[in-house]
Amino acid sequence: MPDQLLHLPVIQRILARDKATPGALLPILHAIQHDIGYIPDAAVPEIAHALNLSLAEVRGVISFYHDFRTTPPARHTLRLCRAESCQSRGAEALAAQLREQLALDDHGTSADGAISLRPVYCLGACACSPALELDGQVHARLTPERLRALVNGCREDAAC
Repeated sequence: MPDQLLHLPVIQRILARDKATPGALLPILHAIQHDIGYIPDAAVPEIAHALNLSLAEVRGVISFYHDFRTTPPARHTLRLCRAESCQSRGAEALAAQLREQLALDDHGTSADGAISLRPVYCLGACACSPALELDGQVHARLTPERLRALVNGCREDAAC
């Protein structure tokens, strides 16, 4: 938590700027995540106090929206498609491979901070499934070998 206190000036600046905006909670959360990279625990009581909300209300909104992060982001984000077309072409086996290789669940971040894994339910690459998106770039017709190489490249901080 002491490291999170370093973010208080950023949080307080955003709150001072946006707290009077109608429906301010979501814009404030987005601004904090944009500026800091995630929503630190230290932000919750500050937001609650500024907007006259309970801690539970603020935490409830953060946990409801899956794009809000409460931990620092990984260097790379891997979004594996879990839709029907990709499932029929082996996405479940690839997901299991990722979970084992990275030692995490479907919404986790590797212990080395290199990769966050997020499921997605269609990347629009159904004709060349299975597919994933790595740092915004779609990779299709994945094989276990190609997936392993992509993950290893990210862990070595090579261009993925």
